[in-house]
Amino acid sequence: MARPSKAPERRAELVAAARHTVVERGVLNLKLRDVADHAGMSPGSLLYYYPSLSDLLEDVQQEAVERFCVAREAAVAAEADPRARMRAMIGSGLPNGKNDELCVLLYELGTIARREPAYSARHIALYERQVRGYVGILEAGAATGIFDLTDDPVTIARNLVTLEDGYGLHLTQAVPPLDRSVAEAMVLSYARVSTRCSLEAPA
Repeated sequence: MARPSKAPERRAELVAAARHTVVERGVLNLKLRDVADHAGMSPGSLLYYYPSLSDLLEDVQQEAVERFCVAREAAVAAEADPRARMRAMIGSGLPNGKNDELCVLLYELGTIARREPAYSARHIALYERQVRGYVGILEAGAATGIFDLTDDPVTIARNLVTLEDGYGLHLTQAVPPLDRSVAEAMVLSYARVSTRCSLEAPA
């Protein structure tokens, strides 16, 4: 009987090693040996599972995008009222600080998207998936009369995601110019104006 392949398990371990290495060292000066050292193997052994560092980082990006989106979708799904769903969506989209591993990872990998089409495509998919999440909340709120939208749902949704990205980038700097509570309040402020709703839970 043939022994089961350990390749999927080993590749998952390498994705985890690369994820931690990117967060620790940054992606711009990252070398294959850095990841291999973190994984406890030689660069040659790593190349047996991934033909290049770029191939490995593509899997890192894909895994990070999925984890981020699933967490946001779960936070929203736990709420029924559109106001609570909006607050949950905003709260789940901002980094907890400069040491938020997942958000730092996404921002680091986003720098590659400026030059590499494959990375750019996943970055766009992340953006559009978040926009769709907001659109669903906005449309549900408008349909029930809770929201009175000042613009079409897609425009509002895109502005919300872009605000999150901008504030999130500041929150992950070595010296953040503001804290998370302020950033969240700013995004909520725009959401209140654009929905003409206080977003507070009904009494």
